[in-house]
Amino acid sequence: MIDILNEKIQKLDAPVVVGLDPMLKYIPEHLQKKAFDEFGETLEGAAQAVWEFNREIVDAICDLVPAVKPQVAMYEQFGVPGMIVYEKTVDYCKKKGLVVIGDVKRGDIGSTSEAYAVAHLGRVQVGGTSLPVFNEDFATVNPYLGSDGIRPFLEVCKKEKKGIFVLVKTSNPSSGEFQDRLIDGRPLYEWVGEQVAKWGEEAMGQGGYSYVGAVVGATYPKMGQVLRKVMPKACILVPGYGAQGGKAEDLAPYFNEDGLGAIVNSSRGIIAAYKQEKYAKFGAENFGDASRQAALDMIADLKTVR
Repeated sequence: MIDILNEKIQKLDAPVVVGLDPMLKYIPEHLQKKAFDEFGETLEGAAQAVWEFNREIVDAICDLVPAVKPQVAMYEQFGVPGMIVYEKTVDYCKKKGLVVIGDVKRGDIGSTSEAYAVAHLGRVQVGGTSLPVFNEDFATVNPYLGSDGIRPFLEVCKKEKKGIFVLVKTSNPSSGEFQDRLIDGRPLYEWVGEQVAKWGEEAMGQGGYSYVGAVVGATYPKMGQVLRKVMPKACILVPGYGAQGGKAEDLAPYFNEDGLGAIVNSSRGIIAAYKQEKYAKFGAENFGDASRQAALDMIADLKTVR
């Protein structure tokens, strides 16, 4: 799957992933009203509004970007109806030819991690039948329980030719409370990055990149420069661009000389673009068009540093 992702990045010249993180406050009132008129102000109504919102955005951007990244918490908050929409969203995106990165941030002891890996990347055995569940192409994984929390994902990745992005240096302001702590004179995120590189050696794609990638925030470009050297064969998923303060000029160190090695995420900067002054001319009724223009602008911005 890492080879497919890189092929799509090269074909579109767009190392961009759109985060499908649909808070109700991002969804235009006309979509909410339509859903609530049909289902009431219920979990089912909220989930329906999310589905209609997602579908229009995906239709608007699917020919521009290689991948999307639905954040599972935005769906879990609406209970079972929300998770049904998560599944529908994953399926719809794949039908549109998009690579799907499930932003699930799983990580637990071995047996539990194995169940998470099966649910999101593998197949569950039901009697004599092997069935895919959510069936994303990649998943984000938390490494802080150690190798026995990662290895089940690694085994599924090797079997299914899928991938993971391991949290190494996240974009949030308080990430340094733990991730920057010095251990034997080096910050924890470097030790995690080294382990990512080791895991990655076990699962290499045809094009020289590993199925095991890393999450490194755009908000910490100097650390990103160090980690690019620590993990030369890992694709780096880069959150924090745009709304969180990350800028294109900060991102050059995340890429390798071949122009690959990183994919940059924007969530509300694209899906809620119609709320920005820059894209207000589109109006709420045409929020998909606003998202499309925001994606085009992001792609052009990133071309200046690759």
